[in-house]
Amino acid sequence: MYLNRVKFYITIILILLMNYCFAQKEQNKLIEFAGIVVTADSLKPIPFVHIFIKETNMGTISNINGLFSIVGEKGQTIVFTFVGYKPVYFKIPDTLKHTFYNLIQPMITDTIYLDKTVIYPWPSKDKFKEAFINIVPPDDDLERARKNLAFMEWKDKELNYVARDGQSSYNQMIRQMTYQNYSAGQLIKPNNLLNPFAWAEFIKAWQDGQFKRNPSKENENKQYYYNEPLH
Repeated sequence: MYLNRVKFYITIILILLMNYCFAQKEQNKLIEFAGIVVTADSLKPIPFVHIFIKETNMGTISNINGLFSIVGEKGQTIVFTFVGYKPVYFKIPDTLKHTFYNLIQPMITDTIYLDKTVIYPWPSKDKFKEAFINIVPPDDDLERARKNLAFMEWKDKELNYVARDGQSSYNQMIRQMTYQNYSAGQLIKPNNLLNPFAWAEFIKAWQDGQFKRNPSKENENKQYYYNEPLH
């Protein structure tokens, strides 16, 4: 009687162990999921999504068209993450009977609001105080007007300047001849609008009255040459 009970208990234990091993084998069966990751609003593919198994940290990345393929076991969780989208968790059901499934995984955009941040060029408050004390205020309207007038006066002197000594006159003549030889034979000659020598001759001739309809006798014998008419 005692031996029969022992045999009965041993049989029950063996049956339970066999069922456990069979269930464990079914649980450890790998299941492949192949599919595409898309946006939830427009169903556009999302490339380079990080896809991994939460329990093992092993995974893959979707390609440029959003396609992916990953294997896992029943009960494990597949995680989808991508910058700008909320993470998605997909737990593999225990009721699956096949080893291959197609999966279309949508992802929802995630808006992250950051606190207001002000970036200053000074590394510390002491540096800010030092820079503030040594700051040079910008010119006001009066100072800018003075600088502009000074520049205009200098420019006017440059335009009204006519060489009077022999060496300066010779240098000006050589530069004038060089300019003429440089532009000789060209279909389109350089514009003299920015030529300071042409402007100097023009202003001097104007001051001497060469452009009057009835020039004075003093200026009748004077002759002025320019390379090109001013445009």
